[in-house]
Amino acid sequence: MTVATEVVDYARLPEAELVALAKAGRREAFAAIMKRGNQRLFRIARAVVRDEGEAEDVLQEAYVRAFTRLADFRGEASIYTWLTRIVLNEAHGRLRKRRDTVDLAALEAAQADTGRILMFPSAFGSGDPERDAARAEARRLLERAVDDLPEAFRLVFVMRDIEECSIEETARNLDVRPETVKTRLHRARRLLRKSLDDQLSGALTGAFPFLGARCDRITAGVLQRMRL
Repeated sequence: MTVATEVVDYARLPEAELVALAKAGRREAFAAIMKRGNQRLFRIARAVVRDEGEAEDVLQEAYVRAFTRLADFRGEASIYTWLTRIVLNEAHGRLRKRRDTVDLAALEAAQADTGRILMFPSAFGSGDPERDAARAEARRLLERAVDDLPEAFRLVFVMRDIEECSIEETARNLDVRPETVKTRLHRARRLLRKSLDDQLSGALTGAFPFLGARCDRITAGVLQRMRL
């Protein structure tokens, strides 16, 4: 006699249920948590390290650390607030190591390398090559302008205007006062306005994408490292 196995749609489960299942060692639950948070957490990591490949490394390390410490998560805030702190700690740790190991000449060369421009495919092709090329160029300009912001302003801008986090959530994640978030966002926008025309504002939601194959790849990579 065959016993029917209940099929769980992890993508639709509430966050609290996913966390409980992940704490119980359920592989699929942790995968669902990662997929929901991958884009936001990647963008936050990249806002610190300003390098696509290193941001992926930061995210993988942060997830592995988080998985080993899941028992410490008490559910007093969202799992993604907790994960954001881990990502920020890992990213800033990378920066400290980078400063300790990279000599001045190499650092100056990296800063002078303006040819390293993020090349993300457009998520919504229009079917018009010229139009798509213009949109991609606008996005590249935006990403470069965001990268040029001081880190404190860059993180607030990414979280508030790109990820659309609330002021309160941003303040909690960055361990600053809500008033500080408002001030930094105002200054970040003012700096960006000096570099960008108003027509680029529509490209904000498409910047730094982390969906599809990339999202699946990093999720699979983390699960493989944890050997769940």
